[in-house]
Amino acid sequence: MAAASYDYEDAPADYDGSADARASSQDLGYDPNFVPDSVKSFVVHLYRHIREKNVYEIHQMYETSFQSLSDRLFKDTPWPSVDAVAHYVDNDHVFCLLYREMWFRHLYARLSPTLKQRIDSWDNYCSLFQVVLHGVVNMQLPNQWLWDMVDEFVYQFQSFCQYRAKMKNKTEQEIALLRQYDQAWNVYGVLNFLQALVEKSMIIQILEREKEGLEQFTATDGYDYNGGSNVLKVLGYFSMVGLLRVHCLLGDYHTGLKCLQPIDITQQGVYTSVIGSHITTIYHYGFANLMLRRYVDAIREFNKILLYIYKTKQYHQKSPQYEQILKKNEQMYALLAICLSLCPQVKHVEETVNSQLREKYGEKMIRMQRYDDEAFSIYDELFSYACPKFITPSAPSFEEPLVNYNQDAYRLQLKLFLYEVKQQQLLSGVRSFLKVYSSLYLSELATYMEVDEPTLRTILMTYKHKTHAVDSDGKITSNADVDFYIDDNMIHVVESKPVKRYGDFFLRQIAKLEGLINDLDRVRLD
Repeated sequence: MAAASYDYEDAPADYDGSADARASSQDLGYDPNFVPDSVKSFVVHLYRHIREKNVYEIHQMYETSFQSLSDRLFKDTPWPSVDAVAHYVDNDHVFCLLYREMWFRHLYARLSPTLKQRIDSWDNYCSLFQVVLHGVVNMQLPNQWLWDMVDEFVYQFQSFCQYRAKMKNKTEQEIALLRQYDQAWNVYGVLNFLQALVEKSMIIQILEREKEGLEQFTATDGYDYNGGSNVLKVLGYFSMVGLLRVHCLLGDYHTGLKCLQPIDITQQGVYTSVIGSHITTIYHYGFANLMLRRYVDAIREFNKILLYIYKTKQYHQKSPQYEQILKKNEQMYALLAICLSLCPQVKHVEETVNSQLREKYGEKMIRMQRYDDEAFSIYDELFSYACPKFITPSAPSFEEPLVNYNQDAYRLQLKLFLYEVKQQQLLSGVRSFLKVYSSLYLSELATYMEVDEPTLRTILMTYKHKTHAVDSDGKITSNADVDFYIDDNMIHVVESKPVKRYGDFFLRQIAKLEGLINDLDRVRLD
């Protein structure tokens, strides 16, 4: 069962939650109390498998049966209401919360939720997370479902902020509801739930103990085969990714990366066991590093995930998340193009990824190197296409004239990014001269660049500043492919030479040869 998306289309631009949209389900003859036999059978079996902790069967029903029933019976209507199915599952409180969570997720994916439905979904998440945090949840649920819960929780928060920020066409009834339920999808509430799940699950301590060999978490993919429950632990684990994503949406990249720090993303982990989680983690990790000028870290991780998607995407073609995988893939190529244009470190990129990148953005990347107005507009275009859908989490002022402010956060982040690009433009001349010489006098370079020596020293100091960044451990690292030091009045250039990879080339040629031999074997000679 797919989440509405990883990232995130908010409600259609012309949607204002009007009465027409609310009436659409009645027009289609939707009866929330009618339960088809196939749905009855679905909930009874799902309930039984959850009680028996049969993770494999739960996963099959959640991933396959729910999807096929949705396609067959509920393409453009909601599922039956929770009240209609409750008596088939002994009115089990926790199961009903889980069912409603899926019910709302399907509604967001297929229809346009009304404001009241958005608020009801928030209430359901509050109840569900309260039970997980303070009750005894003795269940094993598939990682896919637990990831989708966190993913959808953040998506619906983002969607609500985008919806609330479009104030112009709101009806009086909607404004009254927004005033009445002012705590629904409150940013502090969202962050508090995610943080509480991290803390209550003790997941940071579990991952520390795992490093010391005292605990098994990653080895069992987070499942507990000793009769316990994986729900709190895995929700806590995925909540660290959720926190990274929320902080990225708010433009607080440093805090976002800090939240993710307990997960070692250079290794395989539980986050890689679900494709959506894997892609969301690396996309936001890479984007946060890009905005903090840690270009090498961003390039390295984008390269790895893009190579992974390239090798495995054919296995996900039937997945309901396939389109989102492809969309994120394209966005990450755009972000990689930005990183490599600002920090030409191609040595960190595999040949397969590099050839795909050249195919998609080769021409634009050449133009981006020119640092003129056209290059500037390409940076603008790629950033706007590939960035997250930033949000303004604060409630509107109902007293002032109602305006749409849903684009404000995006415009601010774009402005900050383009300001950084403008500063980099000033340094392009320095870099092109440094690449030509191994050493030269300051006075010579000042003449070439048509500036005086004090100005040149300032430019060189700026170059040093812009090509160095503080990494997650607080150490200063260099992003430069061309570095230098000054001894008296002489500039000495140090250029890092890319490591040539012969292995990739030979492996590809061997694969081609094997393919050719197989083709020849199939040819029958007369």
